[in-house]
Amino acid sequence: MMNISDTTTASAGLFLPNFCDVRILFSMVILAELLAFTLTLGNPGPYNQTDWWSQLSLVSLFIQWIVLSSALILCISRRWLSTLNNGKAAAFAYVILMVITVLASEVAYRIAQIESNQAYLEFIFRNLTVSAIISAITLRYFYVQFRMKQTIEAEARARIQALQARIRPHFLFNSMNTIASLTRTQPALAEEVVEDLAELFRMTLADTREHITLREELNLCERYLHIEKLRLGERLSVNWNIQNLTDTTPLPALLIQPLLENAIYHGIEPLPEGGAVYIIGWQDDEIINITVNNPMPPLHPTHHRAGHGMALDNIRERLAAHYGEQGELVLERSDTEYQVRITFPITRKDS
Repeated sequence: MMNISDTTTASAGLFLPNFCDVRILFSMVILAELLAFTLTLGNPGPYNQTDWWSQLSLVSLFIQWIVLSSALILCISRRWLSTLNNGKAAAFAYVILMVITVLASEVAYRIAQIESNQAYLEFIFRNLTVSAIISAITLRYFYVQFRMKQTIEAEARARIQALQARIRPHFLFNSMNTIASLTRTQPALAEEVVEDLAELFRMTLADTREHITLREELNLCERYLHIEKLRLGERLSVNWNIQNLTDTTPLPALLIQPLLENAIYHGIEPLPEGGAVYIIGWQDDEIINITVNNPMPPLHPTHHRAGHGMALDNIRERLAAHYGEQGELVLERSDTEYQVRITFPITRKDS
């Protein structure tokens, strides 16, 4: 039927879509109706407009009956199917489609009282053949789509890991120097810096598939800024303006912290007088908006620092991978100011 081997056992997730989703169900109904049109148009015999529409109605009712019944059974059994490997799940789904086709054909044959010139077995065999071909093509499409999605997600995770593994050496060395300078004079404060640095490292080494809450990400940002504030002193000031954000919404780790690192590395450090970093967050219906503003030195080739574009490209790709078109990163720059804004939808842990 399909080349879905047992090697897919190691693949996470079920290749079948969630037929409980109204959007998926609506798509299946539309495709079923297109199939009904195709079968009706391909039916040989003299053309009669009244008979054609009547036949289309019967074929549509028959196909929609099979599609909706199959979707209902697969929706109910989805939790059990998710415990199987994709090969067994595909076989079960295929059998379900064939059984429902036979039952629907049996009922339709008895209701329509088909004339004797079309044998019962011929009617069942014809419907089974059409259903077998269409079901195999559909399941194969779902599987190929599933594998493509897995490949895209794997590439996205690889890029996320590259971003997480990338802690600028200068930040690590400067943090260690800060800890060393505080050890004798302010040991308690030095211990706080060690804890902040350990938390940053813990997050960079975490599984990229795990999400954290927005509150946890903002706490991580505060730890990072605490270290940089001790190092830069009065050259760095931080202004938070977070307005009633949904703290429990999950998001990929290290989505905001790299923006602050860029703001300090590219904006604050090159300026002898330093400057202020503004973190502004607000919620617009089901969309969260967060902006990071920082001053920028005048554009000059000798002042350029590498790595800025790579970090932003990583974040942009992560937003696209996790949120699709609803995740966005927008840059705005003037002669003296740089602003990065990210937007992403509020999601739930069980979604």
